[in-house]
Amino acid sequence: MDSLERLLPFIREAERLKTVTRTAWAHDGRRESTAEHSWRLALFAGLAAGQLPGLDREKVLLMSLIHDMGELYGGDVSAALCPDPQEKIEEERQAVRNAFSLLPEAQAASLLALWEEYNANATPEARLVKALDKAETILQHNQGRNPQDFDYRFNLGYGKNFFEDNGPLRKLRKRLDAETAARITPDDERA
Repeated sequence: MDSLERLLPFIREAERLKTVTRTAWAHDGRRESTAEHSWRLALFAGLAAGQLPGLDREKVLLMSLIHDMGELYGGDVSAALCPDPQEKIEEERQAVRNAFSLLPEAQAASLLALWEEYNANATPEARLVKALDKAETILQHNQGRNPQDFDYRFNLGYGKNFFEDNGPLRKLRKRLDAETAARITPDDERA
């Protein structure tokens, strides 16, 4: 089988992310999919990596595209539900191993290492993608047509630690927090 044809089983399996819904809503009020989130994160991260010196843009893009592959079979578990982090990572690790096993062995190993690097937050590229993953989520929450009872206050603390070590990311976070604060109504304050 030609090398490109060997990718087809994995690409077919990855299609599942198009139907995994998240607890974020699009501007038109429909629920966002994990694939949509990953695409916009990749766009955001690819553009950002071009403005920040010393980053491997190809790694940033691929990491952005695969960072949520662990949701392929078990779905998205909202951070607001406070899932057990170790249990969540183990379930996602098994999912990515299953999905990546559809690739040629060297590619599967490479993607698994990249996914692990992201989850360990171990490199400048991983730290950028991790922060922008949180930023994209907050941006979608602020941009989407959300249900009446949507908890914007959760966003004010969500992933804040991923922005602390980088000036441009701190500035971005400050902007997103201001946008979030503007969405909080007096009823939210009393809750």
